[in-house]
Amino acid sequence: MEEELKILIRHISRYIFPTAFMANADHEQVAVRGSLGVILSSFVDNAPQIMDLFNKELPELKRLILTDLEAIQRNDPAVESEKEVIFCYPGLKEMIYYRTAHILYQLGVPVLPRFITEQAHSITGIDIHPAAQIGEQFCIDHGTGIVIGATAIIGKGVTLYQGVTLGAKNFQHDAQGQPLDVPRHPILEDNVTVYSNTSILGRVRIGESSVIGGNVWLTHSVPDGETGLATD
Repeated sequence: MEEELKILIRHISRYIFPTAFMANADHEQVAVRGSLGVILSSFVDNAPQIMDLFNKELPELKRLILTDLEAIQRNDPAVESEKEVIFCYPGLKEMIYYRTAHILYQLGVPVLPRFITEQAHSITGIDIHPAAQIGEQFCIDHGTGIVIGATAIIGKGVTLYQGVTLGAKNFQHDAQGQPLDVPRHPILEDNVTVYSNTSILGRVRIGESSVIGGNVWLTHSVPDGETGLATD
């Protein structure tokens, strides 16, 4: 299964960046469908329907990834070319895996979305749950050690540096003591920047255009436009 997933992501990457890979986008779109069909047969009974629905989402997947590429280029002065980001930056690779998994999660495919993001985790060191909601123009800089929980919501134009955790502060339980799947992770509004090794925990809101400093433990909301080192 791991090799089949890598082949799927390779075809998706070639569909998104045909010039960089010297590929034909139409041919790669057909290849995506074939690769996905092989994988889906192990997880669902309605693989053809899921394949059709995923195929319809491919143009939007491409659009979102291109905005992520643009955000990385805009935020990192070390970038020398578009190809450098496509082939060398783990943050962009992670987003191809995550955005693929997120579509499948929304389509109700069991297990496979987690399988995809866990494979990405092992490759990039970045751990994003497929249920998390992430807007366009998302920039991961360096990336190693980033963790984003299942109910996190991230707006557009957000930048995260290495070691950032968007996690839960605590869990609610039912009468039998089982943890409840309720909103428990942060909301980051548009154009937020979070610097390295910061943990933002709980269902808190980080306001639009705020800048959160590095090495911070943050468990309260932050208003729009807050800058500098925010601490409890």
